[in-house]
Amino acid sequence: MNIFNDSLAPFHAFAVNHVGVGIHAVDRLGRTVIYNEKMKAIEGLALEDVEDRSILELFNFEQDESTLLKVLQSGIEQLNVKQTYWNQSGSEITTINDTYPIFHDSELIGAMEIARDVTALEKFVHQPYRKSTNPITFNRIIAHSQSMKTVISTAKKAARAKLPVLLIGETGTGKDLIAESIHSEWGSTDTLFYSVFCHSSDALLIDRIPEDLTKLGKVTVFCERIDLLSIPLQQKLLATLLNSVENNRQFIASIGDDPIELIASGRLLKDLYYFFSSFTIRIPPLRKRKEDILPFVASYLRRRSDRFGFALQGISPEVEELFLAYSWPGNMRELEFLLDEITSLATTETTITYAILPLHFRLKNGDTMNATIQAADFIIQPSKELLPLDQYLRETEIYYLQKAMKLNNDNITKTAIALGMSRQNLQYRLRKIKK
Repeated sequence: MNIFNDSLAPFHAFAVNHVGVGIHAVDRLGRTVIYNEKMKAIEGLALEDVEDRSILELFNFEQDESTLLKVLQSGIEQLNVKQTYWNQSGSEITTINDTYPIFHDSELIGAMEIARDVTALEKFVHQPYRKSTNPITFNRIIAHSQSMKTVISTAKKAARAKLPVLLIGETGTGKDLIAESIHSEWGSTDTLFYSVFCHSSDALLIDRIPEDLTKLGKVTVFCERIDLLSIPLQQKLLATLLNSVENNRQFIASIGDDPIELIASGRLLKDLYYFFSSFTIRIPPLRKRKEDILPFVASYLRRRSDRFGFALQGISPEVEELFLAYSWPGNMRELEFLLDEITSLATTETTITYAILPLHFRLKNGDTMNATIQAADFIIQPSKELLPLDQYLRETEIYYLQKAMKLNNDNITKTAIALGMSRQNLQYRLRKIKK
């Protein structure tokens, strides 16, 4: 959709891609026609991810539906709407959106959303710092595997040395728990844990760090995911921290990938890495420390039972085997979320059996045919509660795509041709079902 004359188009394109807010415009069918660089940074998507699919496919909105969708349906602008959702990178995003209907000759032809990213601000407002009145300590971390025992041993040494610490690990491995345990080991009950969630638009939060620290006494400063900051903001953070070093402050940071690779790819400032790397602690993914899975499940069920009186006390041998065979791409956080879902739906069961595992988890573990048949039976039997339509369609899509890939020997190009879609679209959908 070209709404500018040809001579002004380059200027408008430059402005759209360099403005400090995200811009996402869709046509009447919900297909993307404008998607600027800032919106890419906020939502973790590339243009090829959005150009040939509807907004309904792109995001998992936890509460309100998409503001773009609302405006398309009503033709009425939506202003100052706060929206929290999970983007395709698996990150929780919060934005404040102004969304406008676009008319041409009195006909609604689309909608445009202007989004201000407040993810980091939201995290700061809810938890800028707190006292360790209910501390997370090393004793609360499940560490039956030798690798996690080594992590905790090194973290305790770092706490005693009072030197900066860099935590390295995939999303969901528990870097924040290690950081808070170091804080509890190093500090006392009046020590504050000051958390800075780093994000590409964190400039204002970095500006206020010196002001906040001047008001605090003994404090642990935890800079979460410094690799998500742009390099200019990493330089700004480093300068701020260098001017804030004092004996009563402990500095901890986390990153999500190997630091050498991050530095080589230009995503991590070498000097910022050196600032934190007095102690470097790598937290292994759950797939490499499966000895911790069953003890974690037992600990989780015990805590839930003590707190809420749940009947669930253990898991069946079949589920134990399944848990130990699964790769857990979301690590300990994925396991905890799965247990949250299971316990929220359980009634009188005392054991987690295969039958009460969520359908999406069984599908991810290869039970495509049986689970899909069960889903179909579940829908057509009037004595059972209907599945939500979007859930049923999503699970059917997973089954069909997995079957198509198997029939084509996992060849992306052949499968895309057989299904009548672009290779990029198929790759996007396969990435989506793996999350």
